Amino acid sequence: MSYRSDPYIRVTKIVLLPFDVEHTAEGLKKLITKLRQLDGEIRIIMEHTGMYWRPIAMTLKEAGFYVSVVNAILIHNFSDNSIRKVKTDRADAMKIANYGLTFWIDLQEYAGEDENRQLLKIQSRLYERTATTAGMLRNGLISLLDQTFPGANKLFRDDSRNSKGHVKWIDFVLRFWHKECVAALSLAAFTDTFQKWCKRTGYKFSASDAERIHAIARNAVATLPKNDSTKLLITQATNSLNAIYDSLQAIRTEMDRLASMLPEYELVMGMEGIGKVTGPQLMAEVGDVRRFSHKGALVAYAGVDASPYQSGSFDSKSRHVSKRGSPHLRRVLFVIMSMTLIRANTANPVFCFMDKKRAEGKHFYVYTVAGSAKFLRIYYAKVKEYLNALEETA
Repeated sequence: MSYRSDPYIRVTKIVLLPFDVEHTAEGLKKLITKLRQLDGEIRIIMEHTGMYWRPIAMTLKEAGFYVSVVNAILIHNFSDNSIRKVKTDRADAMKIANYGLTFWIDLQEYAGEDENRQLLKIQSRLYERTATTAGMLRNGLISLLDQTFPGANKLFRDDSRNSKGHVKWIDFVLRFWHKECVAALSLAAFTDTFQKWCKRTGYKFSASDAERIHAIARNAVATLPKNDSTKLLITQATNSLNAIYDSLQAIRTEMDRLASMLPEYELVMGMEGIGKVTGPQLMAEVGDVRRFSHKGALVAYAGVDASPYQSGSFDSKSRHVSKRGSPHLRRVLFVIMSMTLIRANTANPVFCFMDKKRAEGKHFYVYTVAGSAKFLRIYYAKVKEYLNALEETA
């Protein structure tokens, strides 16, 4: 479509019929050639969906075109003055074009992305997916152990790890995969075997632990036999889980490396409730905080803002959060809020705010969401001020 640049008069006409564009260097080159043959001001509008928009947006921006990448929710909620529900590629293209013409003057130009921030975000999403897989594998291993060595996953604290980052109980069941691997030995024999295993694998040995484990094994009831087939099941499940944990460790290391290259790294990592993982994740999901025009925009992006609901003289006081923003950012925020509640630092305004809501009888979800919104407002103010100060002194 072409557009006459007047804020009050809009005249449109079809200047190109629909055509296919291949997502290749040659295909995008042909698209640029076609666009340059058009007259008048050209603006490229596309939906922010998945990763498919990225190569087109980057290529067209580098070619000098005005590119605007719009949130898919805004396009979806845009009315094209039709009561029919139509879903075709052609109809979608027309709807995006009409959206662009309606908001022509207000369209925000795509500014591109910092390479480090982009890589950090990809690593953060990979960590999230890998952690989900680890949880599934962990539950599967525990289910198997309930049939060979019930309670083996509770023999040690979950944070008992060696220098490789392996969890102690997981490595333990790789060696003592059936209750009979322990119960069939005398206490003295098991204590000696357990001590040698601890030394070999890099875990702390305790004679009282050996005595406790031996007693639990002798009292446990196994429903699967101690044979090669059962051992293979436990070994495969344990090795798979350890491999995933190794991957998580590698991703955490890379996330921290990428995050440490960002100017706000030290400031963010020093904030209350931030951990070694949640810090890089938070920076990844928020991105450059200056891309948000105000703190409310960041809160809305996270989806922890309450949507207004008013009609006539009715104005609802009980409103639900929008959940229209990034679910990835919300997940990180809830972890940070949980740590904030555990640490219970009365000098932390976010904790005091949530504690006040809790004392008022609010539900956990309500004061956690409210705390997330308050945290983001503080984050926005601190980080934006810091980044602006760095620019001024540069």
